[in-house]
Amino acid sequence: MTTFWSTWICVLTIGSLIGLTWLLIGTRKGETKGSVDQTMGHSFDGIEEYDNPLPQWWFMLFAGTLVFAVGYLILYPGLGNWKGILPGYEEGWTGAHEWEKEMAKADAKFGPIFAKFAAMPGEEVAKDPQALKMGGRLFASNCAVCHGSDAKGAFGFPNLTDDIWRWGGSAETIKTTIMGGRMAAMPAWGEVLGETGVKNVAAYVRHELAGLPLPADSGVDLQAGQQTFSTTCVACHGAKGQGTELMGAPNLTQPTGFIYGTSLTQLQQTIRHGRQGQMPAQHELLGNDKVQLLAAYVYSLSHSPGADHLQAESKTE
Repeated sequence: MTTFWSTWICVLTIGSLIGLTWLLIGTRKGETKGSVDQTMGHSFDGIEEYDNPLPQWWFMLFAGTLVFAVGYLILYPGLGNWKGILPGYEEGWTGAHEWEKEMAKADAKFGPIFAKFAAMPGEEVAKDPQALKMGGRLFASNCAVCHGSDAKGAFGFPNLTDDIWRWGGSAETIKTTIMGGRMAAMPAWGEVLGETGVKNVAAYVRHELAGLPLPADSGVDLQAGQQTFSTTCVACHGAKGQGTELMGAPNLTQPTGFIYGTSLTQLQQTIRHGRQGQMPAQHELLGNDKVQLLAAYVYSLSHSPGADHLQAESKTE
């Protein structure tokens, strides 16, 4: 901020405080002492205003706000380039600086604990009750909005409590997923296959691969659907439809892992228009040590016998 504007703000702010103080004291001196029957000489709808002084509490409250304003402007930024005299804020107080101080205190207190678990293998961290409680809190704060407070997912978001993983379910792979995020891309095949082709291959996936029944009036050609699958879908999902972790292509023989639904209509919609799912990267937000705890917690949901108990406990604390 330039010196001109800094001076201009100071003049306006200090001048306003002086003017308000003069107005408060000046009007107080001219008030009639005590209650009187004299009116102000005007009325509205039969209601007249008496010439009585303002209550003492109102005067003291107004004076208190002026004192508070002066104290605030001394301690905190508010007068142009003035930084305030509050200790520890040499560059001036801001909400960002306050947050940085709180984070520094938290890092000093919990940093050694995080570092201890970060040096351990994820599978070992997943066996530590203290680590799972900390990971559960991180999950509730950062992951529950998408995967649910019970981690069982929702439409478009995978269930983290089962053993079905698109990119792999080892502790290290889960950590990689959380750190860097994932971008899934199921291309749209509607224009390539046509409506009949979409219906046939959707029926093949549902009935032959996932083992789910078809509606009696589906009127589809499963053999044609198999042929389409073998020429179009096998590159990602494999010849047997069991998926490819390297590409994040789901296993089509496990219908419980179909995050966009298992009905014939939903499968047709997925094939026809494609899907674009994204798992956001958490590295910059949480850092390596916290992600280690979070990954261990997620790993424990499908590997630890006491996971359900620990998960419920982390919600209540």
